[in-house]
Amino acid sequence: MGFRQFYAERVLPVVIDKACASPGFSEPRAAVVADTHGTVLEIGFGSGHNLRHYPAAVERLLAVEPASRAIELARPRIERVSFEVEVVGLDGQRLPVDDESVDCVVSTFTLCTIPDVTAALAEVRRVLRPGGTFHVLEHGLADDEGVQRWQHRVNPIQRRVAGGCNTDRHIPDLLAASGFRWDELHRWYAGRPKTLTALTRTVVTVA
Repeated sequence: MGFRQFYAERVLPVVIDKACASPGFSEPRAAVVADTHGTVLEIGFGSGHNLRHYPAAVERLLAVEPASRAIELARPRIERVSFEVEVVGLDGQRLPVDDESVDCVVSTFTLCTIPDVTAALAEVRRVLRPGGTFHVLEHGLADDEGVQRWQHRVNPIQRRVAGGCNTDRHIPDLLAASGFRWDELHRWYAGRPKTLTALTRTVVTVA
């Protein structure tokens, strides 16, 4: 195993696990999954930081996560929840789930990294049941032009060191272009540096 592969498969998932454990993310995680229920599909499941925030109405969670090391880190968290958690796939661009088969899809800090995010959003639409909801918490392109300029500048470095993560994807535009609509959209800075902490939280439905 070469250094790049070792870093991507064994080191980076641990770094992400630590970063995503930030106490500042706890409240927005809880808010974005508050109304989930029934069968939930989570893309970019990571090491399971959302698990403790899911409400009692969730009956089953289908997890999509490419990093086996992240699933290893998630095992203790999986064991503590009352609902079934099943790892069903590796790729958010090709979800191994039937059409219109889930009540909710959850994505937290994942749309920034998926190579073909348009394909992933089309898959979300495909697997949601009529009336289903897509719950999104993401960092991305800020509203302030000064911050945007720095996000564009640092993006090549961010992609290299953070496994393909982008700092300059505009999440509301991506959702709207894929046919999603929302009643509420929350945009804020969770801290510093602003290049990495410009967050979007929303629950969307198919337009």
